[in-house]
Amino acid sequence: MNIFLSILLSVNFLTSHPITGQANMSVLVQNLTTGEVIDSYREDYVVPPASVMKLLTTGAALETLGPGFRFPTILEYSGTIENGVLRGDLYIRGGCDPSLGWKGRTGFLDKWVKAIQAAGIQRIEGAVIADMTMLDGEAQNPNWLCEDAGNYYAPGIFALNYYGNTMNIVLQSGEPGSVAKVIKTEPAVEDVYFINHIRCDKITYDGAFVSGLPYSRERYLTGAVPSNLGTFGVKGDLPNPGLLLARHLTAKLKEAGITILRDANYLADYNPLTPPRTELYIHYSEPLSEIIKETNINSNNLYAEALFRYLGTRYTLPGTIHNSQDLLRDYWRKRGVSIQRAIIKDGCGLAPQDAVSAKTFVQLLTIMSGSENKDAWFASLPVSGKSGTLKTLCPGTELEGRIHAKSGTIAGTKNFAGYIDMPNGDTWVFAILINSAPGKAKNIQTVIQQYLLDVYRAHQ
Repeated sequence: MNIFLSILLSVNFLTSHPITGQANMSVLVQNLTTGEVIDSYREDYVVPPASVMKLLTTGAALETLGPGFRFPTILEYSGTIENGVLRGDLYIRGGCDPSLGWKGRTGFLDKWVKAIQAAGIQRIEGAVIADMTMLDGEAQNPNWLCEDAGNYYAPGIFALNYYGNTMNIVLQSGEPGSVAKVIKTEPAVEDVYFINHIRCDKITYDGAFVSGLPYSRERYLTGAVPSNLGTFGVKGDLPNPGLLLARHLTAKLKEAGITILRDANYLADYNPLTPPRTELYIHYSEPLSEIIKETNINSNNLYAEALFRYLGTRYTLPGTIHNSQDLLRDYWRKRGVSIQRAIIKDGCGLAPQDAVSAKTFVQLLTIMSGSENKDAWFASLPVSGKSGTLKTLCPGTELEGRIHAKSGTIAGTKNFAGYIDMPNGDTWVFAILINSAPGKAKNIQTVIQQYLLDVYRAHQ
């Protein structure tokens, strides 16, 4: 098939299809090896990127910090240690690590206890205090929708993140028309208060929603769940993960025989009157290469936002959302990426105001392909038909295993940006951003998949 005919087929397929024809769209496909533009359509138009936004964040983090970077969480104490007694407080100073307690893995607490015992501490006359002052108190991004706040996929972001900043709310459903009963939370959160309006209904899906704000003890439960279902879980965010971590460490220390006189507490804002401290132990996260792998392959919003907020601390302390926005824009502009028209409100793509063009992503992807960190970068991207959020893209076709890309999905939006390995050894780089299309995201993906296959077959 000649090039002219293949381009007509590819562009016309997207612009005339009933699902994508009237959508807000930006497309660019380019041969990375030769520089040839394979296909383009409104490549400079900015559209909501959804989770493809994570490429901007993870790329900047990888290039700025390096694949071996590890987030530090530091145990410190104020006062003095005399004859086994800490006459002061024990602090957990957060460094934005998103992985503390991820998926309930809390074995690190035993190491912390041993480090405290090794310092000769047998009694603490103060408290265990979670220090979250590396970031400002604006834990919830103000650009996110109110309906998202409190849900597990839109948790508050703190200098101390714990348990994925998520709790599982266990409910008991009953007869149709009744209100589901809250049984417990996992992990247990002792002072959270639920205003529960979840009704049991004759439905077959989970229609329950959680809403609330960081630091607030109240969580609103609304929507509906299937009646007579027994017990089941609804995920929401943890109101104050740092405080929960301080409480868990307090409990562990008491189990080890260490007396603590005061209840666990937290610091959300910097206080210049805080007494000086002595470093006791440093806990390091897994390397950044693993952090960005979790971020991109599983499209983890918490991980992306923690990276985003940490990058902002390179401008000033405490880190702010505004600083993070500026750093991300400035970093890619200095690398030669066309980002002037882009709108950057967060690091994960949850903000509906985010808007980026296909050209911006293709330029970013081109830079990363030549980076000294390219191995870690490619390892962080899902593979078509094989892994992560690309597992359902092109399975059983010629493109299975050939696409390494990030996907993005919100209502009426399906986006992809990444690389295609061609049979002749060339590599293509592409971004397909489709927004405000009618129908479900899976139907938009079907159109994009056919488009990719058509272009691939025309040029293989």
